[in-house]
Amino acid sequence: ILCLVSAAALDFRYHHSEELEQYLKGVHAAYPALTHLHSIGRSVEGRDLWVLVLGRFPTHHKIGIPEFKYVANMHGDETVGREILLHLIDLLVTSYGRDPVITRLLNNTRVHIMPTMNPDGFEATKVPDCYYTRGRYNKNGEDLNRNFPDAFENNSATIQPETRAVMDWIKNETFVLSANLHGGALVASYTFDNGNPVTGSLKGYSRSPDDDVFIHLAKTYSSNHASMYKGTGCDNRQTFPEGITNGYSWYQLEGGMQDYNYVWGQCFEITLELSCCKYPPADQLEKFWRDNKVALIEYIKQVHLGVKGQVTDKNGNPIPNAIVEAKGRPHVCPYRTNEQGEYFLLLLPGTYVINATVPGFKSMLKTVEIPDNTGNFSALKQDFSFPEVSDQIRSRVASCPKIPLYQELTRASAAVKPTVHILVLMTAMLVIFK
Repeated sequence: ILCLVSAAALDFRYHHSEELEQYLKGVHAAYPALTHLHSIGRSVEGRDLWVLVLGRFPTHHKIGIPEFKYVANMHGDETVGREILLHLIDLLVTSYGRDPVITRLLNNTRVHIMPTMNPDGFEATKVPDCYYTRGRYNKNGEDLNRNFPDAFENNSATIQPETRAVMDWIKNETFVLSANLHGGALVASYTFDNGNPVTGSLKGYSRSPDDDVFIHLAKTYSSNHASMYKGTGCDNRQTFPEGITNGYSWYQLEGGMQDYNYVWGQCFEITLELSCCKYPPADQLEKFWRDNKVALIEYIKQVHLGVKGQVTDKNGNPIPNAIVEAKGRPHVCPYRTNEQGEYFLLLLPGTYVINATVPGFKSMLKTVEIPDNTGNFSALKQDFSFPEVSDQIRSRVASCPKIPLYQELTRASAAVKPTVHILVLMTAMLVIFK
């Protein structure tokens, strides 16, 4: 009976903080083995930042099972994502054990859903508007999507409680893939949002080392959406071919959440703009849910792209903080193994050389042929064992610094040019003197 009550209780309207909390608690009570509900922190006004986790092992990370997240409503007046995530929860819990695809998805993925990152902003939006209200910001008047450390320039904004909570959450979980849900346009936007000459900003596009993967992720969402793939913008001025855009190409922003996830969280995140109108009338919510339902599920499956595995010592103990990256796509903040020695690399099907490095030891290279495994709900498995490393040696590595890392690269590339000339001269001189 409980299951029916929780499922039947969700209708197509806006749910304010207390109702949202009540709904999440009802779902958890009805499906205690499949869900875990917790608050990752509080807003400025003290509202809980609720996250519902769904999966076969909802309370904790299990080796080999990737972590996925959806975050909505970080701009309090952009409301569609908030409601469709509640309907996604409803779909997942009621389909588990009945629908084979959703059952396999939840058996092999741990899915975290945060319907609102900015509950104060949502409650402050008294008069819904399609364009802009003060509810966009948090209670301190800060834009949360300009509030994260930035890889390109010093972000002087004071980090807000909501931002801090999300940063800690990213640090404490091994997130592999994510999307944050916005409104005000209809497009899937991907990293980088900021840029400099190193990433191609002079050409109006800020390219990450995993640009191909990001394009694939954005297209996965847009092509499975009812109309996003058509690329027609919200007005006549703006069109997005195939319904996707590089963030920087659209407009540059500093301190964005998706760049932070990718650089410091080792998590690929895209930004989904789901409605031309930021706060549409409630009677349109059912259509928004229908338009996004398939795309939301197909996007989660992409967490199983690429390769994953464990790095262990000669006794089979996990090695945390080992660097594991695909050759030719180094991250400015190298991707490292978690406490269980695990790594997850999202890569499109193809041949890659995977390089595992334990500081102080010789790197191990393995060539892998990556198939498209998203339909099997498991990335290719490739472990690394370091026979000369004993469990006494544990690489203690400080987390990546929060300084603008790409600024350093720009300086380095400018500094390298004259150095190369000097090296050539010195080599020539040596040859002559010999």
